[in-house]
Amino acid sequence: MTDPKKLFLKTYGCQMNVYDSERMAEAMAADGYVQTDVAEDADLVVLNTCHIREKASEKLYSDLGRLRPLKAAKPGLKVAVAGCVAQAEGAEIQRRMPLVDLVVGSQAYHRLPAMVRGNRAAVDTDFPVEDRFDLLPARSGGRGPVAFLTVQEGCDKFCAFCVVPYTRGAEVSRPAARILDEARALVAKGVRDITLLGQNVNAYHGAGPGGDWTLARLLRELAAVEGLARLRYTTSHPNDMADDLIAAHGDLPKLMPYLHLPVQSGSDRVLKAMNRKHTSAQYLALIDRIRAARPDILLSSDFIVGFPGETDQDFADTMALIRAVGYGAAYSFKYSARPGTPAAERPEVDSAVADARLQELQALITQQQRAAQDAIVGRTVGVLYEKAGRMPGQMVGKSDHLQAVHVTDPAGKVGELVHVRVLASSSNSLSGERIPG
Repeated sequence: MTDPKKLFLKTYGCQMNVYDSERMAEAMAADGYVQTDVAEDADLVVLNTCHIREKASEKLYSDLGRLRPLKAAKPGLKVAVAGCVAQAEGAEIQRRMPLVDLVVGSQAYHRLPAMVRGNRAAVDTDFPVEDRFDLLPARSGGRGPVAFLTVQEGCDKFCAFCVVPYTRGAEVSRPAARILDEARALVAKGVRDITLLGQNVNAYHGAGPGGDWTLARLLRELAAVEGLARLRYTTSHPNDMADDLIAAHGDLPKLMPYLHLPVQSGSDRVLKAMNRKHTSAQYLALIDRIRAARPDILLSSDFIVGFPGETDQDFADTMALIRAVGYGAAYSFKYSARPGTPAAERPEVDSAVADARLQELQALITQQQRAAQDAIVGRTVGVLYEKAGRMPGQMVGKSDHLQAVHVTDPAGKVGELVHVRVLASSSNSLSGERIPG
């Protein structure tokens, strides 16, 4: 009996890519591959790239450079580049790095097994006519009690800084019945917490009984799935926070009190230059409505600092918005140009100025995050155990608000949803004791 072929898969960037990597691994498993954490043991190396983060292409080529000696030592090794950088650069990747055997775009990864077998083109960046989700093998289950589930892809917003409309295409929503089937299959395999994914997830409008369903309708149906304890969704656009979705946050106990709602800037002038199509006042009014529906909700956001043309006053407006909202978490970045986007043609803010602004903003976010954590000390929270901790008898999981919690619980088991009394708050996590019963 021959040993199975081995797959080494590196995932860059966002949660959408984590989901896509899981589906690629499942597709390759159907072709006889098992995953390995050691690239040197692999018969196939797949680098699943993301174009959102800064210097995504440079990181890819740096990793490919490190694979050169391995490729030379193992001529039979196949190297594939997948995801958004593959979609954007296509055959240019092979031209720059001849060690790359296969380039598969973000919408074509269901064809990776056929490409590896050699009966499809070595570069595939087409946007397929068929629904690739119908062609992928059945889900093998999440890695533990938590799973991602893609419900929507692409974006029609065309923010001036963003490559998503070019690398992921127009907004497309999966049919509701297929999402429900996938969710039930995951729950049957032990998943208790599902995060719905989409580049613009709250624009979901998938076909369902009676016509297109909104995200709120989909969440209500998912909340009825027996055995599913928690629901979340990400990432959202403020312009698609419809009334029924806001109401769902107050109506559905399984919909966790956490919402990632990127604003990017607090300056109306910068928001207009970004083509965000909302103002800071509209965003703040939306936050008030969401909190009225779910007072205990914890909010997170994205911020870009140093966007072309950003002035000191623009940055001050962003800081004022952050103080007004009071976030529990946020992702913040210094602007970096993405080739092909409108903002890439504009003069950039001085790098040292942007660096200083980013440090100031991140210090404020860190302060707010710590305040949100400290406020939970002494309270009882629900925690879903995801894995054993580093200390003997310790379990680690997430609170309803997506905060990491360390619990001393020698009898604890992965997948348990328990009540925990929070005893302490550290820089990025909480710790506590399990309440019996």
